[in-house]
Amino acid sequence: MSRTAIVIGAGIGGLATAVALRQEGWDVEVRERAAARPTTGTSLGLWPGGLRALDALGLGATVRGLSREAARGRFVRSDGTLIGTVDMPELRRRAGDAVRVVSRPALHAVLTDALGDGSVHYGQRVTDTAALAADHEVVVAADGLRSSARTTLFGPAHRPRYSGVSCWHGTVALDVPDMTESWGDRARFGVTPRTGGQAHWFACAPAPARAHHPEGELAAVRARFGTWHEGVRQVLDRLAETESTHGPEAAAPHRNDLYDLAKPLPSYVSGRVALVGDAAHAMTPDLGRGACEALIDGVTLARELAARHRVEDALSAYDATRRRPTQRLARAARLMNRAVHTRKRVAPVRDTAMRLFLAVGRPPA
Repeated sequence: MSRTAIVIGAGIGGLATAVALRQEGWDVEVRERAAARPTTGTSLGLWPGGLRALDALGLGATVRGLSREAARGRFVRSDGTLIGTVDMPELRRRAGDAVRVVSRPALHAVLTDALGDGSVHYGQRVTDTAALAADHEVVVAADGLRSSARTTLFGPAHRPRYSGVSCWHGTVALDVPDMTESWGDRARFGVTPRTGGQAHWFACAPAPARAHHPEGELAAVRARFGTWHEGVRQVLDRLAETESTHGPEAAAPHRNDLYDLAKPLPSYVSGRVALVGDAAHAMTPDLGRGACEALIDGVTLARELAARHRVEDALSAYDATRRRPTQRLARAARLMNRAVHTRKRVAPVRDTAMRLFLAVGRPPA
C-alpha cells in the first residue's frame, strides 16, 4: 500500500519534493493557490548543488538542454572597471559543473511534466495544515515567502521582513556570454545569459516598500542607472528600442521588493509537517541560491522518508541536514545585500573585500 503525502504549493520546491516522493513510491497530491502554472518569470541560476538535485530526479539532462552555461562571472563598478571574477573552470573542476541559467517557467514546466497530468490542483488555497495532517502521512508546506503554514505553525515572529531594497527586472534581446553584476552607489545592475539570444537583467536599489515611480518603473531604472557604463546602457538602449517599436508596456520591467525572514525558524518541521524552500528559509536573491536550495530540500526530504520507516525520524533527519546550511546562506545573502547597497564612501572597502574573497575564497557550490 502506497504512502500518502500532500504538498502545499506548486513552486520549484514543492514540485521537486512531489517528483522525488513519487519516484519513491508515494501517492502525492499538490495543491496550488494560483489559477494556472506560470508562463512568465525571471531567470534562475543553477549552481552545481541544484544541478545534482535535478540529476537525482532524472531531470538534469533535460534542464541542461533548456539552460545556458555562464562562461564567466564578473563583478564590476558602475564605471565598468573590474572588481573581480568568479573562476568558473575552477568551480567545474571542484564541483563537476559550472553555473547554468534557466528561465523559471522552463524549469517549472519540466518539474510539472515529470509529475504528469492531474497531479497539481490549481486554484486551491490551503489554510488548515492540521486537517491535512490528519488525512496524510506527510504534509509538505512549500507555500513560499508568505507561507500561511509557517505562520500557523511558528507564529508571526517569523514573518517576511522587507530588506529596504527593490528589484526591477526583465528580458532583453541581447546575446551575452557572462553573468555580470555592476556595483555603484547603493545600487547594482546585473545581466545574465538566456537561451535564444536573450539576456535577463535586474536592477536593485533602496526604495520604500510598494512605492511606484510616478513616470513608470522604466523611468525609475533609467534615472538611477542611465549614466553607468556601456554594458548597462546597452541594455537600457535595447529597452528603448522595444518601447519605441512595441509600446511602453512591452518594455516595462517587473518590480519586486526583496524580503527575507525577520527571524530564522527554530525547526523546519512540526509534527508531520515539513517546510521547504522559501517557506522554510526565504532569503534575498543576493547569492542566487533560492531555487537551488529548494531543489535540494525536496530531494533531501524524499531521501530521508525513503530511508526511515517512521515519518517523525525522517523529518527530524531532514531538519538536521538542511536547516543549518540554508540559514547560513540566508544570513550571508542578507549581509551581501547590505554590503552591496552601501553608500559611495564605503564602496572601496566593499570592493576590496569582494576582490579578496574571489581571489582566495570558494563560492559554495
